[in-house]
This record gives sequence, C-alpha cells and structure tokens, in this order.
Amino acid sequence: MEKKLKVRFAPSPTGPFHIGGARSALFNWLVARHADGTFLVRIEDTDLKRSTKESEENIKDSLKWLGMNWDEGIDVGGPHGPYRQTERLDLYKKEVQRLLDEGKAYYCYCSAEELEVSRKAQLDAGKTPIYDEHCRHLTEEEKAKYEAEGRKPVVRLKVRKDGVFAFDDMVRGHVEFQAAGVGDFIIMKSDGIPVYNFAVVIDDAFMEVTHVIRAEEHLSNTPRQLAIYEALGYKPPKFGHISLILGEDHKKMSKRHGATSVTEYRNMGYLPEAVVNYLALLGWTPKGEQEIFTEEELIKQFSMKRVSSNDAVFDINKLNWINFQYMKKLDADQLYDLIVPFLVKAGYVDAAVSEEKKDWLKKVIWFMKDHIYFAGQAADELRFFFEDMPKITDEDILAIMKEETSGKLLRAFIEDLKTVETFDQAEIKKCFNACMKAQGIKGKAAYEPTRIALTGVTQGPGMFEMMELFGREKTMDRLEAALAYC
Repeated sequence: MEKKLKVRFAPSPTGPFHIGGARSALFNWLVARHADGTFLVRIEDTDLKRSTKESEENIKDSLKWLGMNWDEGIDVGGPHGPYRQTERLDLYKKEVQRLLDEGKAYYCYCSAEELEVSRKAQLDAGKTPIYDEHCRHLTEEEKAKYEAEGRKPVVRLKVRKDGVFAFDDMVRGHVEFQAAGVGDFIIMKSDGIPVYNFAVVIDDAFMEVTHVIRAEEHLSNTPRQLAIYEALGYKPPKFGHISLILGEDHKKMSKRHGATSVTEYRNMGYLPEAVVNYLALLGWTPKGEQEIFTEEELIKQFSMKRVSSNDAVFDINKLNWINFQYMKKLDADQLYDLIVPFLVKAGYVDAAVSEEKKDWLKKVIWFMKDHIYFAGQAADELRFFFEDMPKITDEDILAIMKEETSGKLLRAFIEDLKTVETFDQAEIKKCFNACMKAQGIKGKAAYEPTRIALTGVTQGPGMFEMMELFGREKTMDRLEAALAYC
C-alpha cells in the first residue's frame, strides 16, 4: 500500500523569512492540499551561532499570515516530534553510532591545515577535491596517538566510488551524480552536532516524508543525502528542485532588488492572498490565461508537472497588479481598515478619530482606491488631502500656469465658486462648465491649471469630487494661492 503523501518545510531560523522560502513553503503546501496529504513544518536550528528564537517566530508568523497552516510539526505536535533539530541530537548520535558499528562511517582526525594541503594538491593536479581518505583505515594505535595530541575527531561516511547516485526529479527529470566525485564527507562535527545533510535525512526518514520539494540550491546536496539513505537502509523520498527567484537583472534576489522578506511586504500593506497568488505563479504555469486564483482554485489546479526548471524573475509590477485586483474586491470598510494605519503612521490622522472624520476619511480612501496598488502607497497618494501645497518648481508645470488663459480661467472660477450654495461635485462641475463657456476656455487649457492649483500635477482622480472632499475653504485657498504662479 502506497504511503499517504507527506511534504515538509524545514527552514533555518537565521534571519527574516525570505520570499524565496515562502515560495518553497507554498509549493509544498499546495502539493499537500491538492493530494489531501500532510504538510509538516520543522525547524533546522543546528547552526547554533546564527539561529535565533526571533527568526523562528518570524517564520511561523509569516506562514500563518500567508494562510499556510500546517498539520504536523513545530507548535502543532505530532507522532514524530520533537520538531527542532537541536532537540533531536540523541537520535542523530544514535544513527551515527550505528553507522560506526556497521563499519559504514569512521572517525577522522585531520586538521583544517592538513585538509587544505590535500585540497590544494588535488586542485594542482587538475582533480576535483574530495577527502583523500587518510583516516579511513586508521589502526587503533594511530587513533590513540591522534587523541593523545588532543585532536577531536569528526565522523565521516564511507561513500562508494563506483556507479552513480541517480534520481528522477519532479522538475528536472533524470539526474545523475558520479559517486567517485562525492568522497567521504563529514556527517557529524567534532562538537557532536550533525551536519545539515545528515540531520535532514534522519528527519525526513523518521518523519515519513514522501516528497521533498525545495530550492535548486539544494540539488548539489542530493548525492550526499542519497549516500546517507543508502548507508542507513532507508528509502529516499521523491525529490523536486524548484528554480531560484531572481531580481529583474536576473541575479539572485537580494536587498539591492528591494524588499526580500515576507515581513517587509506585510508591513508595506500587501494582502496575503495576493502575495500567495503571485508566489504561486513564480515558476508554476497554470493551464489557460487565468492569473487571479482563489485559494481553492490554486489547490485544485496546482501540479508539480507544470513547474518550470527555468529561473523565476520577481517582477514587483506584476505583484502590484495582482495586489490591486485583490484590493478592488474590498468594500469601503475593509479598505478603510487596511489603509488608515498607514495614514496614522504618516501622522496624517490620529489613531482615534471622530465618527464625522471617519466618514470623511472613508470617502477619501474610496475616492482614491484606483490609484493605490498596495496600502503602503496610501500616505503618498493621499498626501494632498493632508499636507499644504508644496512650492511648484517643475518648469513644465510652471509654463502651464504662466499661460494667459490659466490665470484668466482661475480668477473667473474663483469668483463663480463663491456663488455655489451646495458645495458638492455636481454643483461644482456645473459651475466649472459654465465658467469655461463664459471665458471661452476649454479642454486642457481649463482643466490642467485647475488641477495643478489643487494638487500640483496635471493628472489624477476626479477633480470635482476631489474639491467636494477638500471642502469649500481648502479648495478656495488653493485656487487663490495658485494665482501667484500666473
């Protein structure tokens, strides 16, 4: 009977949760949900110097924010715990001892200096540097001599030299590595901490993981892991190595490309559903032209068969477009709740607002919704509702204001607006149209200087609704102040 599908996401808590890690987690999560399998999350914290509790919490919080709940693992529990590697050291030591007892591993006393001499000699001879097996056949006397010198040994796995380590990758097809190029590698350091490749094999085997989906940077680890599976007598899982996420310059995504962690996108006001939707499209090609997916649609359609081995390029404009589609689905109250914290942070409004101010803010936000691609943009897009007009310095804008028709139109419009009884967009528009007709000025010659007077730019959202939201006093003040440029 075939085992129920089980995948795992096993991050190292050494920094903020990277967007690439989130994509790997998502692919695993989608595979599990599609097959009604198990999604397991464990923490690989054997890098004692760099691992932190803060990073672990950041990873868990980010996964939860993205909606990737897990069925087994850290915090959730399950039959194969504990789920932190530092809490599983006894198990790793037991398995290392078994390999030593069976003659499949051995103690190595070589110093770093001796290993470097051997490595350099191999490189000089045009060979791929691997361990020279100096300690593979030590006598008991030789071991005692090294230990008397105070040398603390590591443990190396005996790796066969013949044949290949081969597997069928879910993304890359058949992959082979020559066994002769692997060499006897370390499986446990001198401090008793297992190396990554050993611990991950033990964990995957004992936790009954059936499929390992991870970034292609782990591809080179696979022959060593297969050697460990072989030595221990465990059946290896099915592997799938997904491409790296690159910046738009086709180099590995880093800080120079902008935000790289999930937390940064969360703090910028992106919606988790949009981030998930976008990450799913980084390397996975759905059937047809559909680009916006509900969670249910992603789960139903996702397949590793449609995951490309080509590098995925992170396009912030595409993410913004997808996020914009999700924001358009929000109602006025949801949009208000999403955006107001950013206005508070900018100092434009207080955290506690009156009902009257709240009603006005809600209208302002709804009015500007088609110009906000993610909530973090809101403060910049809405700034002319809260800040005084900055001095106009742009030469092209100043040239428009110096046109004879600009001053003529603005002066007439200011006088006409004084007679408007109900200051709403319908009455303002009627007044403006009448003013244009009376002055014989229309089109850009009328609209551009008016909009510049209100916002400092020539394009933007509906001008008459904006004036209604500004109110009579602010509108008149801005129109009159603009006359100084005419």
